[in-house]
Amino acid sequence: MRIAVLADIHGNLPAFETVLKDLRQHAPDSLIIAGDIVVGSPDSQRCWQLAQSLDCPMVRGNHERYVSHYGTEHADPLWQTAQFAPVQWAVGQLSAVERQAIADLPLTYRLSDAPDLLIAHASARSDQESVPLHTTADELAVIFANVTEQTIARGHNHIPRTHPWGDRQVITTGSAGLPLEGHTVAQYVLLDQVAGGWHAQHCSVPYPVEQTLQRFAETNYVAETGVMGRLFQREVATASLHFVPFLRYYRQWTVAEPSLTLDAAWSRFSSSF
Repeated sequence: MRIAVLADIHGNLPAFETVLKDLRQHAPDSLIIAGDIVVGSPDSQRCWQLAQSLDCPMVRGNHERYVSHYGTEHADPLWQTAQFAPVQWAVGQLSAVERQAIADLPLTYRLSDAPDLLIAHASARSDQESVPLHTTADELAVIFANVTEQTIARGHNHIPRTHPWGDRQVITTGSAGLPLEGHTVAQYVLLDQVAGGWHAQHCSVPYPVEQTLQRFAETNYVAETGVMGRLFQREVATASLHFVPFLRYYRQWTVAEPSLTLDAAWSRFSSSF
């Protein structure tokens, strides 16, 4: 059996289409999408509609939770602020029916004919739990407590890797639409069932990033989503991390300066780094 797993499309339609075209040559038996289809680049709705048209299993990422819970009793008040303007943009694109379908996505997925494989966006208990490279075996045992599968395939961290864990492994797919290794490529993983488990082949393919950047321009995305939209645009253009470092500094600065605005923080951040 060969399974293709892709994750973290983040509204980047040209990258998503490129991955789908590329993986066809590898003839997978099935495709699974491991979350974060939406929010980031301007085309959340079109990416969601394309994903649905594939009629493949999907799991919920943290950004699916944001758009499906936005405006409900489950929403965090922070989601109403400028920090979540890209989420608000995606919510504005999606219909109520689409948001309900997103809300219905499961946190994990298991295949009946592959009982030693678990698919999740982040972990089996959370849609936003990180597994960085330095994660220890003891930490993995906590993160994946009560998980019995030998192989866990996940997204969320946007950098592809196969993380050995005793006789088990945690495979992070990389990002189909928001890679962060400095190369503007769309990433996914092929899992081949072999004697004793699964072999991961990490795949990447160049995609027309200029088409995605053109979508930022023609949709007026940055003007409407502000600093956070600009950060996503920079991540797409450079395939490197901007969003999380900015938020870390912003949160540090607002401890001493609670009234510091995102725009003022952006001016400070961009002039300093």
